[in-house]
Amino acid sequence: MKFSALQLAEPIVRAVTDKGYASATDIQAGAIPPALLGRDILGTAQTGTGKTCAFALPILHRLSQSKPAQPVQPVRNKRHDRRAKGRTPRALVLCPTRELATQIHESFLDYGSNLKLGYCVVFGGVSQYHQVRALQRGVDVLIATPGRLKDLVNQGHIDLTGIETLVLDEADRMLDMGFISDIRHIVQLIPGDRQTMLFSATISNSIRRLANDLLDEPTLIETAPEATTVDTIKQRFFMIPQQKKFRLLITLLNQEKVDRALIFTKTKHKADRVARWLQRAGIRADAIHSNKTQSARNAAMRSFREGNVNVLVATDIASRGIDVDNITHVLNFDVPIDPETYVHRIGRTARAGASGTAITFYQANEKQMLRSIERRANITLPPAEQLPRLEEMPELSPDATSSENRTDERRRSPRRNGQDDHRNDRKGRFKKHAGGTSKGGYAPRENRDGDSDKPGGYKKKDFKKNKYQKPSGSTDGHAPRENRDGDSGGYKKKFKKNTGGYDKGGYVPRDDRDGDSAKPGGYKKKKFKKNAGGYNKGGYVPRDDRDGD
Repeated sequence: MKFSALQLAEPIVRAVTDKGYASATDIQAGAIPPALLGRDILGTAQTGTGKTCAFALPILHRLSQSKPAQPVQPVRNKRHDRRAKGRTPRALVLCPTRELATQIHESFLDYGSNLKLGYCVVFGGVSQYHQVRALQRGVDVLIATPGRLKDLVNQGHIDLTGIETLVLDEADRMLDMGFISDIRHIVQLIPGDRQTMLFSATISNSIRRLANDLLDEPTLIETAPEATTVDTIKQRFFMIPQQKKFRLLITLLNQEKVDRALIFTKTKHKADRVARWLQRAGIRADAIHSNKTQSARNAAMRSFREGNVNVLVATDIASRGIDVDNITHVLNFDVPIDPETYVHRIGRTARAGASGTAITFYQANEKQMLRSIERRANITLPPAEQLPRLEEMPELSPDATSSENRTDERRRSPRRNGQDDHRNDRKGRFKKHAGGTSKGGYAPRENRDGDSDKPGGYKKKDFKKNKYQKPSGSTDGHAPRENRDGDSGGYKKKFKKNTGGYDKGGYVPRDDRDGDSAKPGGYKKKKFKKNAGGYNKGGYVPRDDRDGD
């Protein structure tokens, strides 16, 4: 069916024609006519069949036929209402990810390029400053992720009382990501006489329950059985242990004719690891996941679209927002956790009638997950292929200076090449040791000789006074324990009065004391001052010699 036969506004038809779209797809031909009449829509179709256009064109047509409400003027006598406000949005599109929100926003800009309407997209992960400024200028169509939309509503930047049409795109994914409470909160702020359209590639029981709560006698548009795969996708499977997946991946990318490939992993950390190993193998690759900043995610997607990067490694959360033409291969590095995710993954290829290849790696204990995909999608998966001759893993080049590579290599292979030189990769910890064992800093324990004159013998500051040069008689502080002879050079300055030895001043050993205070050092001078003449001359006599007189 031609777009001109769908009774759309002429500026919209002209914009769609300029994009190169001649005929409407099944989901578009089935959803656009009832949507133009204001009916609620529950649509399901295979991935890549044009669901965005199916709800964007009716929204643009209805908005172009009605005049927007006048901007809300600020109330100057209330402090909390003094912020500038533009016209409130009349259409709201909710989607799960930032990439999908950006993609939908770009579609509205293309389809509505000949209309005088305002479009705005809001999502988390970036500063809200420019988003708030765009809202203040006035907007007709608002595309948002549930989390950021709820925040801006609570701050008073968005008024949802003027919403006429609500769209839930990829509703099943939003439920999987835990947005159900945010969605229900947002729906309560929207007028009840709205038009609601719910689109998804798969419709589960939870989606049907949500549709019953939000939709009023919806028109069901189902152009393909639920959770089915595109017939033009060639599906291949390899059973392989986890430790050999990297080698098989590099082998297939080098042997197959891969123009543009998308690789899916379960975790964000593994996505980064796969991208790094591909880069070491000479393959232009990058990773995209929710831990990366929005600018990094945008740069990765731009490089992938423009062909600067041939391979993009992503997690499942990003699979709903990647709409890139001419993806020849989709590789499941890890088996997806459910059949719906498998359908969305491989649906990134063979879009708009093109052909593609989907390759899945699985382990022996994951066969049951493949059986669940067969039952859910009502298909028969091909048997596992024989493994080709695997290429060797790429080694880290010696001139690699990336701190990220050094950190990953040290963590994953601390004793690479049979050496322990990974310890030398630590920054700054052995900074003083840069000159070697004989220049500054420390010397190995087995090479220490106790001589502080040798550079690196001991810490210079701590043993500065231990410049020991003579076997005995040193007066510079401390001497080795085995060389101490009781001379004042062998002990600390605490006994500096004993500089003349035991027989001169100070104290004498306990065994040599005879009780005669006349002998220097016999007793403390002050305490026994009166006993200077002995026991029988003044002072005291021994206890045994006292007669009670």
